[in-house]
Amino acid sequence: MNDIRILVGDCLKMLPRLNPETIQCCVTSPPYWGLRDYDSDGQIGAESSPTEYVANLVKVFREVRRVLRKDGTIWLNVGDGYARNGGTGNCGPNAVVGNTRKLIQKRNCKVPNCWGLKDRDLLGLPWRVAFALQEDGWILRSHITWIKKSAMPESVKNRPSNATESIFMFAKSSPYYYDSKVVREHSGANLRNYWMLGPDPSGKGHPAPFPRELARRCILLGSREGDTVLDPFGGSGTTGLVASQLNRRAVLVELNSDYAEMTKERASVMESQLPMLAMERGKEYGRNGKKARLKAAHS
Repeated sequence: MNDIRILVGDCLKMLPRLNPETIQCCVTSPPYWGLRDYDSDGQIGAESSPTEYVANLVKVFREVRRVLRKDGTIWLNVGDGYARNGGTGNCGPNAVVGNTRKLIQKRNCKVPNCWGLKDRDLLGLPWRVAFALQEDGWILRSHITWIKKSAMPESVKNRPSNATESIFMFAKSSPYYYDSKVVREHSGANLRNYWMLGPDPSGKGHPAPFPRELARRCILLGSREGDTVLDPFGGSGTTGLVASQLNRRAVLVELNSDYAEMTKERASVMESQLPMLAMERGKEYGRNGKKARLKAAHS
């Protein structure tokens, strides 16, 4: 099986290590703004305003564009949220809950005034990010609605509960690679832009892992065997593990070293042979420094 390369550190500092036009497709889900604390300094999603969040993602994907092949695509899942311009309590992107290192999910957070939003307005972050990337030069080709079979329950009584998320397909340029035959509807028809997917049986550890089937579809549609797939927000490694199972190489960037270790643990339960995991810590290895290579343990 092919290598999974893990870069541990800030993606804006790690991505410049990659050579230009070496990635075929990017499948990723950035941290949601103001919703979860991944216990890492400088994390994207902890900005003081959603405006800064959008601007930072534009910067990240400019670097992704540099490393993407001319016929490459990105598949981007972005979460939404609600503006709370009123209310009380120390809740927001930079809130600290005691001395815990546990992953914190934040609800009803107080959000600064921006975009003329009113209290309880839906932020519309997925589309704001999509339009910002489009304005920055990306070709927005598709909006896919991910319908969750087992959505997180909500106790709201003044609106429908949320059970969908957005996935955007962008192309670097035209023409681009897209295999329309590899993933089809059960009837054999062309794949539609709504995907009903349930969670994986064991999603322990990371608070927001996306389903393996979601990653599988994006990787199959956007790459060939032997290509390299990138996830600049690697999390617990779903993109990398699925890419490896599909005979692709993978490059993951993850700010939290605990999640990088979690990727190794998840790899250890993969059946048959396992990929070699190349762990590169930004503070320990320079651009031309020697790389540590760690073999994942067999189950």
